[in-house]
Amino acid sequence: MKLTFKAIALATAASFTTMAPAQAQDLTPINLSYQPALYWALPFYLATEFGWWAEVGLDPSFTTFPAGAPQIAAAQANDWDVGGTGSVPAVLGAARFGLVTVGITNDESAGNALMASNDAIEGFRADPSSIEGERILLTTNSTVDFATQQCLEMMGVPLDSVSFVNLGQAQVITGIIAGEANLAGVWAPNTYTLQERANSDYLCSGADAGAIVPGALVVRPGFAEESPELVARVLAAFLRGVVWARENPEEARRHLVDFYSDGGIEISDAAVNAEFDLRPTFSLEEQLAIMDRSDGHSDVDQWLTAIGDFMTSVGTTESTPDAADYIDPRFMQMVMDDPELRAFANNE
Repeated sequence: MKLTFKAIALATAASFTTMAPAQAQDLTPINLSYQPALYWALPFYLATEFGWWAEVGLDPSFTTFPAGAPQIAAAQANDWDVGGTGSVPAVLGAARFGLVTVGITNDESAGNALMASNDAIEGFRADPSSIEGERILLTTNSTVDFATQQCLEMMGVPLDSVSFVNLGQAQVITGIIAGEANLAGVWAPNTYTLQERANSDYLCSGADAGAIVPGALVVRPGFAEESPELVARVLAAFLRGVVWARENPEEARRHLVDFYSDGGIEISDAAVNAEFDLRPTFSLEEQLAIMDRSDGHSDVDQWLTAIGDFMTSVGTTESTPDAADYIDPRFMQMVMDDPELRAFANNE
């Protein structure tokens, strides 16, 4: 669905930066995409609340999706230009139509988890083989599917010894609350919902199993080729949100509550703190460091290749796409090389 965030006057926006805001008639329309009420999308919200889009000359419209698969399908139809998504849909988009990954939204390894009911969790921990025969409610072909399978392998539980029940995340929560299963694969903030409302807790997260689960900043290939300077402007605004949130942690937490509320999710103070504590983000300099290929392969190359191997193993893709073919640090470098954009991205 299309939506527009609350408008902020350009005069107010001017107080946040030394960059002069563009005149309204000079703003370039751009279609941005994300999944609402997710921690990594907070910089998009902040950029709108503080008028940062206008300051980099952009007039965005927003398209939101409940999950990555329909989001990627819409990109293939040219329904949006730049966005954020999970690593599984990012790799799927790369394999199917050349979707370009230009950065990382956050490290959500600890936020993708296999959860268990408190009535059964101690037994599972003491004897992981007791998981065999259980039903696991999760969203298949997703980051939490990847994390869950890595957790099971780490615990020595054969994948064919359990039943995976494919549901949307809201349905997973409903099923666990109704007692339909003892195990669920969910991503934050749904992890906190199960803790607080469904008598459940973490059995294993992606971080526990060594499964790095990054979120991806992505661009449809045609737009990346035609308008690289606009991609760089989007990245600068997003990165400013990352830095601003670090520098203003209490205010950032209040904005996250509002952002989630706009998306129909009420989140507790403990869950808000967990979002910030468990999901590392990356500044401009840090983005370039994890995308650096001076040693042959970057961290991002390795993270997304592992995701691609998982997708190939479950039959989602025929083969793992070559990281160098779709992970492109050029746009982050454009931000670094432009003095104004660099200062803007660093909230200077």
